[in-house]
Amino acid sequence: MNFSGKVVLITGASSGIGAATAQEFSKLGAQLVLVGRNVEKLQETAAKCLNPESHLQIKAEMTDENDVQRIIKETLEKFQRLDVLVNAAGIIENGTIENTSLEQFDRVMNTNVRSLYHLTMLAVPELKKTKGNIVNISSVCGLRSFPNVLAYNISKSAVDQFTRCVALELAAAGVRCNSVNPGVIVTELHKRGGMDEEAYQKFLEHCKATHALGRAGEVDEVAGVICFLASDKASFITGVNMPVDGGRHAMCPR
Repeated sequence: MNFSGKVVLITGASSGIGAATAQEFSKLGAQLVLVGRNVEKLQETAAKCLNPESHLQIKAEMTDENDVQRIIKETLEKFQRLDVLVNAAGIIENGTIENTSLEQFDRVMNTNVRSLYHLTMLAVPELKKTKGNIVNISSVCGLRSFPNVLAYNISKSAVDQFTRCVALELAAAGVRCNSVNPGVIVTELHKRGGMDEEAYQKFLEHCKATHALGRAGEVDEVAGVICFLASDKASFITGVNMPVDGGRHAMCPR
């Protein structure tokens, strides 16, 4: 896989899967646009990438329409092109139909779906010029149903449908669109969603039973698949929601 001369825009690049994906793309020669809310964390991500001084860092709040417009503007000002869009920004919050407020629902949907829709919409004209592609970070929660994360599950199902529809709409222009659907991956996502350390460790232990491979995944295992889907090696793949979940999507309770 070779991304020399290509520009890759990654949201959620300050941590987790987004940060690992940035490092992997940099090894493959890409010029990066790193987008996140935390400037210090963005700087840490850039420092871990090859040729850190060549990459663009953008502090942005993905639910702010002006910030999203600025991401595309600054990308084109620096690089004059866009080849790959990786929509990795997202949040998770616990809640059921009995206790998920409309405020929580809106917060999750605005971050996980609306902002992704907005940025992709703005990026498409540039991706058509380069015959680029899009990789969305969804979840096994988009493929299977799980209790107690209702708004999150709905948001990821929406991302999966968005991925398939956009793939069909842009295929004639030579632009591909796919998603990865991770299982539990060791990141800060769940802690930011409200888990304390003790609960998180119990959660990871439980993954030995809920994932066929008997463990949670690592960010590098997802980043490699993202880079593959964005590469010419995947030139005949579009509209795919690809599980990267240790077999969790195939499991049934017994």
